Amino acid sequence: MTEGEMLKLSVEEFSRIQRYMLLAEKGSEVYKAMKERYIDLKVILSASGVSLTEIDRIKE
Repeated sequence: MTEGEMLKLSVEEFSRIQRYMLLAEKGSEVYKAMKERYIDLKVILSASGVSLTEIDRIKE
């Protein structure tokens, strides 16, 4: 898998996890589990040089 393909998948997953988080109750166990993955993806994307300004809808 190329770096570009990996970035594309990470951005897609970041978008997907945010959509699910917005549907879940903020204090729920499901939300907390999704937030862990959200943070992981945020770190990966930031380290890869992706600007999260436009794609981060959670803003936590």
